[in-house]
Amino acid sequence: MKLYVGNLSFETTENDLQDLFEQHGQVSEVSLMMDRMTGKSRGFAFVTMNDKAQAEAAMAALNGKEHAGRALNINEAHPREERPRPYGGGGGAKRSFSGFRR
Repeated sequence: MKLYVGNLSFETTENDLQDLFEQHGQVSEVSLMMDRMTGKSRGFAFVTMNDKAQAEAAMAALNGKEHAGRALNINEAHPREERPRPYGGGGGAKRSFSGFRR
């Protein structure tokens, strides 16, 4: 079962989360989301636990609990929805009406 863990302190590491969740069962993966530009934490992560009962126990025990000065927000993670890209999603250069690049 994959869990979303939000409202994390920006100083929280994957090892911190591994240790925190292992108190409730076996953790198979921890993915701390990082900002591509700055390389710093985005304040949320995903924790995967193979046993659903252990994951539910961890969620019940840790949701709302303070960790590193912040109250954790923990929910079952859902698959990411495909969202349409604005304006066709193109990343190309802007063109003027005459077709030349500016």
